[in-house]
Amino acid sequence: MARGLDLDLVEVAPNADPPVCRIMDYGKFRYEEAQKAKESRRKSTQASVKEVKFRPKIGRGDFDTKVRHLVGFLHDGHKVKVTLQFRGREMAHPELGSKILDQVIDAVGPLGRVDNQARMEGRSMSMVLSPDKKAHEAALKAAAEAAVETAADATPPADVVDETDAE
Repeated sequence: MARGLDLDLVEVAPNADPPVCRIMDYGKFRYEEAQKAKESRRKSTQASVKEVKFRPKIGRGDFDTKVRHLVGFLHDGHKVKVTLQFRGREMAHPELGSKILDQVIDAVGPLGRVDNQARMEGRSMSMVLSPDKKAHEAALKAAAEAAVETAADATPPADVVDETDAE
């Protein structure tokens, strides 16, 4: 039958009793399977881990810049390792490091959630943040609604007539 239809006879389940065979175009079947595998690889995302380093005596401007970069990484879907580097006598005050990391968490807000809580590793204190997709989508939705409202407020009502045109 397979030769008559110019197709292939493929054994699907050799261990079944009796063995199960199927008449199909095997080349087409392999091509479609390869396309499905390629599509699934394309849809999967590679979340890499980015690192942002802070110091206990960081200035306000530097802090804001680093937090902006951190938020950008979270927005792109990357995990972010936040490292606080201690030098010399700064090691005697780990509470300053905890304070900086708490400020980072507050600045990131709902965009990121803490995966690994801050802990000391030698001369550095680190924690890992990952993107919170639900909070990110909610923020985008709220921003879109705010944009629509401001656009609606900016357009004048249709029933208002300019007096200079009426003359």
